[in-house]
Amino acid sequence: MEKLQSLEQYNELKDNRNVVFMFSADWCPDCRVIEPVLPEIMEKFNDYTFIYVDRDEYIDLCADLSVFGIPSFVAFKNGQEAGRFVSKDRKTQEEIEQFLTSL
Repeated sequence: MEKLQSLEQYNELKDNRNVVFMFSADWCPDCRVIEPVLPEIMEKFNDYTFIYVDRDEYIDLCADLSVFGIPSFVAFKNGQEAGRFVSKDRKTQEEIEQFLTSL
């Protein structure tokens, strides 16, 4: 999964692609739990570009998007927010896939 490099890249991606931003952090144990299943999820939902956003590097972006728990997912289509799966709870592969299917 590509890592977000700048706010400019964030704006470019959200405005021009079907994209899912995954907010995470290296120290987050619940984020590490889903890591092994992410390649399979990304393959199933390959009509989206998946971007890793380090919560600590982009804390202001998290605040702007009201992402206060990780791991969390925010999806954009055609420049508009298409959906969000944001909470502090641990997420399962099934829950993530259910969210992506609902977009």
